[in-house]
Amino acid sequence: MRHHLLNAGLAVALIATAACSGKKKPLPDAPPPPAAVGTVPGGDTTGQGTTGVTDAPIGTSNTPGGVADFVAQSGSDRVLFGYDSYEIDDEGRGILGKQAEWLARYPNVRVTIEGHTDERGTREYNLALGDRRANAAKNFLAAQGVAASRITTISFGKEKPEADGSDDAAYSRNRRAVTVIASGAAR
Repeated sequence: MRHHLLNAGLAVALIATAACSGKKKPLPDAPPPPAAVGTVPGGDTTGQGTTGVTDAPIGTSNTPGGVADFVAQSGSDRVLFGYDSYEIDDEGRGILGKQAEWLARYPNVRVTIEGHTDERGTREYNLALGDRRANAAKNFLAAQGVAASRITTISFGKEKPEADGSDDAAYSRNRRAVTVIASGAAR
């Protein structure tokens, strides 16, 4: 009896491992260290940067440096991914490139990149995949010159779907990385 329980437990562990194993690709390379401190937009030579905004708060209005301005200038605050992938496609690279340009104009703005998945897969697998998506977007922004210290990541896996439903249209909208302007970001 004990032998059968051991075999059953081993079989369950092997099945769980096989279900989570799939094609794993390494994350994109981490960005190189930042260049030496020099003049940055706004004429700041301290390396701290300025936003070029006088007293406009970081907010949801379309004020320069605000959330709506970020979305308008970047084209989107999110990039979408293929099924079981964290590779950034051409459209995603275009959006992230525009986000990097906007972030270069506002060097004291901090962002959080949220990684999301569709509902398929285990919670653990989806949290790991969401993390890889968020980090792929972070690494892309950092490679474009955005200081990695300004970017945090978080994975929500399948816990915060954008679209309800169990069809391809909902799945494709839920496989995303969203760049969120940190509330109360320093100007």
